[in-house]
Amino acid sequence: MRRRLIVVFLVPLVAILLSLGGAAAWSATRSIQQAFYTEQLGDVGYFVTSARQALRSGSATVIDAEVRRFEQVYGIDVMVFDLTGSVWASGNSDAEVIAEDQAARVRLALSGRRAEAPEPVFPWGTADSSIVEPVFDDGDVIGAVMVSADVEAPRTEIVQQVFVLALVSIVSIGLGVLLVFQLARWVLSPVRRLDEAMIAIERGEMDARVAEDTGPPELRRMTRVFNGMADEIERVMTRQQEFALNASHELRNPLNALLLRVEHLSTGLDREWDDDVEETREEGRRMARILETLLALARGGRADTTISAVDLTTLATRRADAWSEVASQRRIRTHAVGSDPVLSVTDRTIVESALDAVIDNAVKFSPSGAVVEIGAGRDGDVCRLTVRDHGPGLTPEQATNAADRFWRSDDSGETSGSGLGLAIATDLLGSIGGELRVESPEGGGLLVTLLLPDGAAR
Repeated sequence: MRRRLIVVFLVPLVAILLSLGGAAAWSATRSIQQAFYTEQLGDVGYFVTSARQALRSGSATVIDAEVRRFEQVYGIDVMVFDLTGSVWASGNSDAEVIAEDQAARVRLALSGRRAEAPEPVFPWGTADSSIVEPVFDDGDVIGAVMVSADVEAPRTEIVQQVFVLALVSIVSIGLGVLLVFQLARWVLSPVRRLDEAMIAIERGEMDARVAEDTGPPELRRMTRVFNGMADEIERVMTRQQEFALNASHELRNPLNALLLRVEHLSTGLDREWDDDVEETREEGRRMARILETLLALARGGRADTTISAVDLTTLATRRADAWSEVASQRRIRTHAVGSDPVLSVTDRTIVESALDAVIDNAVKFSPSGAVVEIGAGRDGDVCRLTVRDHGPGLTPEQATNAADRFWRSDDSGETSGSGLGLAIATDLLGSIGGELRVESPEGGGLLVTLLLPDGAAR
């Protein structure tokens, strides 16, 4: 944006300055040329009068001495021609032969044509400039006078003027560039601060704000709107954290009471119930870990993950067993596939929570008598947990939206749910560098894959 703004300001400014400099240089050049031409006209007018008198008398002695002295003093060559076009008097005795273009102008002057303005004087032009005037006597042409002057002086003056104007233009353009950069910085400084504030908020610094007293009025309004939005986001986040903190704190007491009740009840049960009691204890401890993670998130904005080596195959088998009772109530069977160990360095609690959310979704939408297959595998450096159901499935287009918050398929019918299960699983996996992938396999149903880097969250 800064580059575009500088270009928008700088291009017209440079064009205007170059146009003004070019116009000034052209005007100065024409002024010098006009002064040079005026001097030539004065010189030729003076010698026309002298030449008339000399040609009348038929003696070139006076005019010849005068043109020689003029050439010695001013370096301007004067030549007088008689009616036949021959050189009658000259300040330079060696200049008996003249150039073809000069001879043509002499013939025009002898025919009665007055002199035309000389060619413009440019640094790359001719070395001299000549002007020819006819000499009249009682209306008849009796000769011609040609004045030839060296253009080195006006040429040097033109070069000096062009150099000065070019220097002024370059300095002006430099100042213009500096002004444009300062203007762009002033205009975009609120945008830069907005960008820095948004990056800070993205890092979790919810108190980041932008000063509203600099920049153009339009950007000041945008700054005020951004600060208001940031205030609202901070209030919402604070309320969410307070809710999560209160909810998780309040759930700890009944959970602890429930675990104590389980321990108390287990003392009165036969040993055949030991496995069920142990599974209940493990689920209770897992719920306690989830609550601790929720508390950590509510307090500091992120959880202190516990990284350890986890056998995903064992984890898939245990979660399949844990969900078997819930699934059986809907006449659905959970089945763990695969037996080879798949080790991943990751956060067990987060992976279990994400897997539970996916299994819950699969059980919820599977028809009666179906099987939900849960397994683990490895593809190079990526570990995966898969949950395959045989429910109504989704189209490829719907599968791309399945992990969005509050998204539900039009075919979900009366099935309860809020559309948050897969979205929560996606967020949980994202916190440890993982990914959730939803696919529509052949044969119907849905295949959800939890992808975990081998060293996720290290």
